Amino acid sequence: MGSRVKDVMTTDVVSVPESAEYKDIVSVVRELRVSAFPVLDASGHLVGVVSEADLLLKEAGQEALGGSLISSGRRGEQAKAAGVTAAELMTSPAVTIGPEDSVADAARRMHDRHVKRLPVVDQAGRLVGIVSRVDLLSVFDRPDSEIRATVRKDIIARDFALDPDSFDVQVASGIVTITGQVENQAVAQHLLGALRHAEGVVGVRSRLRFAPPGPSEALGYLRPPQHR
Repeated sequence: MGSRVKDVMTTDVVSVPESAEYKDIVSVVRELRVSAFPVLDASGHLVGVVSEADLLLKEAGQEALGGSLISSGRRGEQAKAAGVTAAELMTSPAVTIGPEDSVADAARRMHDRHVKRLPVVDQAGRLVGIVSRVDLLSVFDRPDSEIRATVRKDIIARDFALDPDSFDVQVASGIVTITGQVENQAVAQHLLGALRHAEGVVGVRSRLRFAPPGPSEALGYLRPPQHR
């Protein structure tokens, strides 16, 4: 099983209450050099995130923003420009992730939602940590020997039901080079795809060999291998 968010997240999280005032939030931003804060209600539940971008709306000035925001339909930003507390300034609902979710899921969510960090919340909605892009990159510190063992045991043998001794697998600086014979091009493509998604793999170099496609295969009747 790949790394979970709980394995890479930071648990010492700087947060602010809903009642925190603008100037206090700015002071914390400058002192701790953190670009965004989770906002918690009185029960410790995550209710939103306030970021430097939210704070800068006030710096730009409500009057200066008013006309352009109303005409563009971005009235929420006009309200933030007038806000004085974290509850009024924050973006809500926050984009979050769970501690048991995979690192890959967290990376996809960051990419899809264009955020640099994700608050980590438990099933009750309580803040338990925060995960950043840098945290996710830590999976690439995985030793080459571990990657090779995973490729042979978990991917080649378990997932594809192939003999790992029939393949030469070399891993250097996270780059997997695989040499061997497979049944056809479809198997090769699925195997290489699985290798690329393995934890810690930076790149894959294929030296796989396979027979040319037969008539039915050339017409697109290939079936992918059934993973166990």
